[in-house]
Amino acid sequence: MGRVVVFEAPGSVGVSDYVDEALEPHQVRLKTLYSGISAGTELTAYRGSNPYLTKRWEPARRLFTQDTVGLSYPVEGWGYEEVGEVVETGAEVTTVERGNVVWGAWGHRTHQVMTEADAAARLLSPGVDPINGIFSQIGAIALNAVLDADIHVGETVAVFGQGVPGLLAGQLARLNGGRVIAVDRLPARLELASKLGAAVTIDAGTEVAAERIKDLTSNRGADVCIEFTGSAPALNEAIKAAAYNSRVVASGFFQGQAQGLFLGEEFHHNRIEVVCSQISGVSARLDHRWNEHRLRTTVMDLQAEGRIDFESLVSHVFTIEQAADAFRLLDETPSEAVQVVLKL
Repeated sequence: MGRVVVFEAPGSVGVSDYVDEALEPHQVRLKTLYSGISAGTELTAYRGSNPYLTKRWEPARRLFTQDTVGLSYPVEGWGYEEVGEVVETGAEVTTVERGNVVWGAWGHRTHQVMTEADAAARLLSPGVDPINGIFSQIGAIALNAVLDADIHVGETVAVFGQGVPGLLAGQLARLNGGRVIAVDRLPARLELASKLGAAVTIDAGTEVAAERIKDLTSNRGADVCIEFTGSAPALNEAIKAAAYNSRVVASGFFQGQAQGLFLGEEFHHNRIEVVCSQISGVSARLDHRWNEHRLRTTVMDLQAEGRIDFESLVSHVFTIEQAADAFRLLDETPSEAVQVVLKL
């Protein structure tokens, strides 16, 4: 038997049992070691604001329709930041062994069955603390945003939102040769951004971010802005902060109507290009070379080489029995947390 985290209703989290599936000859079974909680996408399901709860996504037309819903409570097995240990192998498995550590995305569940090929392609590098394995997907999301930003050496990159993806994007932008300005309303996150290499931090609760960024760049503005808050007013501030004829990458998961956007102002007068970055695809100019798996393996390799820091982002570790407390912390007191992890 396995255990899985369930959203029973908005704001209500439980843990249920499930029957582990039988193992085929070419498969392996993983025992989940850690499962990270996404403070963006997952909280939309926890809170009840996710569009799949009120509409249906039609993959063929890539369109949300309102005639039916795609999800209803209870919602089981959300989560996309997992790492586990191989505890059983099928009779035909030869390249993966018991004890190997595998990163991936399979939800807050204690066990996962995976093909040998998939497991072999996701092995954690020797010597890396397993908790770092939870960052493969959220790291890929951050890297995708940086690729969409098309950063050049010497450019100023303003990152709005210093949650996990923003903190990762700032580190990756520095590897691209960018000078990073970190923007947030939480002083503790700005302090962490500074420790991770941000050249300047701006407290958006006490300063007008766009005006400060213009002052820091001789009135030019940021060469590119990356927005990770999912807040329409923050996206508007990123548009205001961007240089003339430049780009804003919208990476946050916006909910409901986008109130707070003033598209007749800086967006219109400064010819700002707003680009959506979403993990289902990569930039059209890169999709012949990049895919989601390359994004994941790249960030995992960079971490193993010591070029980006995952572990400093982990602020809390809960047991699976404490899942409700973990989600309550992220929902009610986000200023106290960065990356919250379940130990399964």
